[in-house]
Amino acid sequence: MSAQLLSVHNTVFKCFKTLSSRGFGSGAASLGSVPLKGRSCLTLQDFSSEEIKRLLWVSRDLKHRIKQEKQYLPLLQGKSMAMIFEKRSTRTRMSAETGFALLGGHPCFLTSQDIHLGVNESSTDTARVLSGLCDIVLARVYSHSTLEELEKEASVPIINGLSDLYHPIQILADFLTLQEHYGSLSGLTVSWIGDGNNVLHSFMMTAAKLGVHLKIATPKGYEPQRSVIEEAQRLSKQHGTRLVLTSDPMEAARGSNVLVTDTWVSMGQEEEKKKRLQDFKGYQITMQMGSVAEPNWTFLHCLPRKMEEVDDQVFYSSRSLVFSEAENRKWTIMGLMVSLLTDYTPQIPMLKF
Repeated sequence: MSAQLLSVHNTVFKCFKTLSSRGFGSGAASLGSVPLKGRSCLTLQDFSSEEIKRLLWVSRDLKHRIKQEKQYLPLLQGKSMAMIFEKRSTRTRMSAETGFALLGGHPCFLTSQDIHLGVNESSTDTARVLSGLCDIVLARVYSHSTLEELEKEASVPIINGLSDLYHPIQILADFLTLQEHYGSLSGLTVSWIGDGNNVLHSFMMTAAKLGVHLKIATPKGYEPQRSVIEEAQRLSKQHGTRLVLTSDPMEAARGSNVLVTDTWVSMGQEEEKKKRLQDFKGYQITMQMGSVAEPNWTFLHCLPRKMEEVDDQVFYSSRSLVFSEAENRKWTIMGLMVSLLTDYTPQIPMLKF
């Protein structure tokens, strides 16, 4: 090998080694052909390990090119999105609306005052009408069955912006945040300490596919749905990860890399607040709870946060990734929309998982 060729070879090797140490890896060829265009996203249960990794890769690529490199990428120019919101939201609306616009598209926000799913017009008719007026629909609804009705009748992709059963776009943001922080995901232990709700359900449908161990602590009577538990157990066995369910928060936190919680009282549960606050005593995330976790432990919360769920010492500490997590809602919904509407191929190296 000539000295000049050897020099080029060494330079390429050093660049690859540097990218690898920053959370980038090889494997782009295996994920480059994963077909996602035209799909809907109601739950990450419907997505394979390779498909979820590609979504995270596209999201990180868009973040790098637009935020770091200041590039303008009108990938969705000429496209429009209907945003149906039965339930209010700061992060879901802002991330989807600004993200779609940043990519050159036109988002149209529809509240319950603009559209009454299944009331003034059936979900079937709404799905068919919107399919002729826009390219994609994001719906944040009370009942997951509403999404299933929309998806059945629509000829455009449907994205679950939240339902009573799942919150897939939140979990994509969570795992992108953890990948950025730790450099990889496989082998991490995530501990959920709180209610057995839609966010937890989405964690349970995703963690094992990324090689992540999951420990869950919920008060008795607030466990995840049995069907979700059974599917999570199957996925854990398939991917060789650990799944632990307990009612002891300290047991769940022990040896964990990531402590996660969420609201104890979701929208529509306000009448149960007094009972729930009583039932969740001992579940507040504190530094004392973190003392039994791994030395590098971090904290996630999808927001909005209440003091009873996590104290200020943790929430505003350097261990808290909540504001990066909130920002990543934008990059991951953009990555999802681009993946479902285009044949886009990321330009950065494949992420390490």
